[in-house]
Amino acid sequence: MQVNVETTGTLGRRLTISLPAAKVEEEINSRFQKLSRQVKLPGFRPGKVPKNIVEKKFGGQVLQEVVGDLIQSSYSEALGQEELIPAGGPNIEPKNMERGEDLEYVATFEVFPEIEATTIEGAKVEQPVSEVSSEDIDRTIEVMRKQRTEWEQIEEPAAEGTRVVIDFVGSIDGEPFENGEGKDFAVEIGTGHVLKDMENGLIGMSAGEENSIEVAFPEDYPATQLAGKAAQFEVSMKEVGRAHLPEIDEKFAKSFGVAEGGVEKFREEVKQNMGRELEDRIQAHVRAQVMGELLERNPIELPSAMVESEIDQMVSTQKAEVERQGMAFKDEHIDRGALEKEARRRVTLGLVIREIVNEHSLQPDGQRVRGKVEKMAGSYEKPAEFVQWYMSDRNRAAQVEALVIEEQVIDALLEKATVEVKEMDYETFMNPPAPDAAADNE
Repeated sequence: MQVNVETTGTLGRRLTISLPAAKVEEEINSRFQKLSRQVKLPGFRPGKVPKNIVEKKFGGQVLQEVVGDLIQSSYSEALGQEELIPAGGPNIEPKNMERGEDLEYVATFEVFPEIEATTIEGAKVEQPVSEVSSEDIDRTIEVMRKQRTEWEQIEEPAAEGTRVVIDFVGSIDGEPFENGEGKDFAVEIGTGHVLKDMENGLIGMSAGEENSIEVAFPEDYPATQLAGKAAQFEVSMKEVGRAHLPEIDEKFAKSFGVAEGGVEKFREEVKQNMGRELEDRIQAHVRAQVMGELLERNPIELPSAMVESEIDQMVSTQKAEVERQGMAFKDEHIDRGALEKEARRRVTLGLVIREIVNEHSLQPDGQRVRGKVEKMAGSYEKPAEFVQWYMSDRNRAAQVEALVIEEQVIDALLEKATVEVKEMDYETFMNPPAPDAAADNE
């Protein structure tokens, strides 16, 4: 076998592989001998069909099969001989497939890029430290109260803080527009969930009243066909309601699954859940910084096949989510170009992390894997059974192992980084102000 390697670009490789005719003929004759013993043709006893008859009837098929098998085996052998590791499947281009002549073909593919940096030495990584206070628990329970809000119908007109239920029909220049009609549409006045013009028009209306409300869509309105236009909404007020929040008592605790222990046990469980969420958020905060450093230090060229494969996976995930919600998914609705940036980020990090895992000979820590599964099991009635069920499936366990390996990679990287501990209160860390709001407070 003769192999010629050419470099095409940073990652591209072109292998020209040639196999001697004698090798091809030897394999063809072997196939014909096997066929002669197996084939059944009219007028011949089994195993007694002459070789020339077999060749005449099956010659094209045998040649095609032999060439396919030889290309597959010789391609793998050539990769080992040249110490090449493809980053995706090859494109095979036959050059000569004539019987009696050397078999020649060209395989083009991409190889993995060289990773430039497997350390974040010298980087500064912020490590938040926080804890859940009694005031934090109070705030969270108040949010949970609002989730259980009941709306008591009232005779008074709509005002700030009330909730209204309306029917409406919108038009522009007298013509209805798409998605401009709604029935039994609930609006809580003052939350900003509808345009201010609409809110202002609803204030003062009572149940049973109708009104015509002019609404000016802003220039940056997401629905571009409405942006900057003025619309007329014919509104029918069906209900006006005042919020009624439940008392924080044993009944309230039971509504969230705390069957025994009352409010005290409920607060304890809320704190535990908040603590788990805080821990996860801190880990995500550190992870984002570490991964950001790895990306910045590895501006590598990526195999196009790997990027396309990642985009395919992202599309598949979107499809599954859309169909899970009972909606139809159409490929033409997907903008693959819009997914490319995120796909490239994922592929880069995947390659870098793989290199770090190999460099440090990392294996998933069994105790950490089980600890993660036990943490997941905490919300189930029978945690031990959940752990056993989860760990009994290799695919499920592998998913957790991948997360643990990534955590171990981060731990290894942080050993050579400058970790700056920053104490933060729970509310500030978990609910940071929006950038605009932060700027306003300066």
